Amino acid sequence: MTAVDIVDAEVRELIRRRGLDPTREPAAVRRLIDEVLADYSDRALTGTLPALADPTGAARTVYDTVAGLGPLQRFLDDPEVEEIWVNGPGRVFVARRGRSELTTTILSAGQAADLVERMLKGTGRRVDLSTPFVDAMLPDGSRLHVVIPDITRRDLAVNIRKFVIRAASLDELVGLGTLTPPAAAFLEATVVAGLNVVVSGGTQAGKTTLLNCLAAAIPASERVISCEEVFELKIPAPDWVGMQTRQPNLEGTGEIPLRRLVKEALRMRPSRLIVGEVRQAECLDLLIALNSGVPGMASLHANSAREAVTKLCTLPLLAGENVTTGFVVPTVASCVDVVVHTEVDGRGQRRVREIVGVTGRSEGTVVETADLYATRAGRLVRAEGYPPHPERFERAGYDLAAVLGAGS
Repeated sequence: MTAVDIVDAEVRELIRRRGLDPTREPAAVRRLIDEVLADYSDRALTGTLPALADPTGAARTVYDTVAGLGPLQRFLDDPEVEEIWVNGPGRVFVARRGRSELTTTILSAGQAADLVERMLKGTGRRVDLSTPFVDAMLPDGSRLHVVIPDITRRDLAVNIRKFVIRAASLDELVGLGTLTPPAAAFLEATVVAGLNVVVSGGTQAGKTTLLNCLAAAIPASERVISCEEVFELKIPAPDWVGMQTRQPNLEGTGEIPLRRLVKEALRMRPSRLIVGEVRQAECLDLLIALNSGVPGMASLHANSAREAVTKLCTLPLLAGENVTTGFVVPTVASCVDVVVHTEVDGRGQRRVREIVGVTGRSEGTVVETADLYATRAGRLVRAEGYPPHPERFERAGYDLAAVLGAGS
């Protein structure tokens, strides 16, 4: 055994004897590790034990193994790492600034299984043959997704998406180069005026961050209710209630889907409704909620703002055969006001690519849209279109012509 292995074994034994919970008492575990290292160094002077070449590094390694996520903990602590995924032994990847890279970290199959079990402890969620997928949130707010064999070919597939807060407001997005000042001013006015906003984009395009920044513009007097599959939103509103879905229990009962959350949110006197990500039939419940007069926001995967509008017209059809295009298309046209599309460029920079207004008109299966801001020569500039509901901007104290004119 190496010196680190000996220290690790002694720390684990003392944790067991003292009844410590490493996840809930990290400070006590750190003190215990310091005590064991000091005692070990004294004993190593006699020559009966191998010396510790790097006591500080040994303390970090033991703590990560006992109270953290072992070899993955250093990536969780690295503020530059946005995402971590494990495809199998020797295939641990991380993403920095939108780009992926293969690390030198090697996990055995047993280590990966132990780490998954540790991550799921305390989440109330499970993964087994009857539930081969799991979606959960780690204590630091990171989102965990796991798939097990035989859904995967051979090894566990583990994905940890860290919620790296690079911006908490539209002004900070401007500082990061995601938005231009005129577009940020328009979006702030749009939120304050109570228009319904949809954020679209691909995976890791910054949809959740943008949704958070938009939510930060909601007036403090309003009551915000959010619905998510797993908690990711961090809304600064003083009157905010966040809800997440729940998986079924061992008996197959007790599941709370996103559709149920959207329905329950309407009973909670919301001034604003925010759905973290629309994926399936819950899109119908969102449209019904928006049609009831509750301003809202949501995000969804799409390749462009117009494709997002098309997807909003398609997803509600998953709710059942009695839901028809004839009902959905005009509902989308009347409920959705603005679509903001964000992308990741070749350098890993997240940028708002376009902002589109939904005019409220539709013909057949097509919803009419108008370009408000578009990317030209690599820069987001004012286009020719106008957003719907100018009277709402006026009631909120904005001169719409002046707000849009600032982006000319």
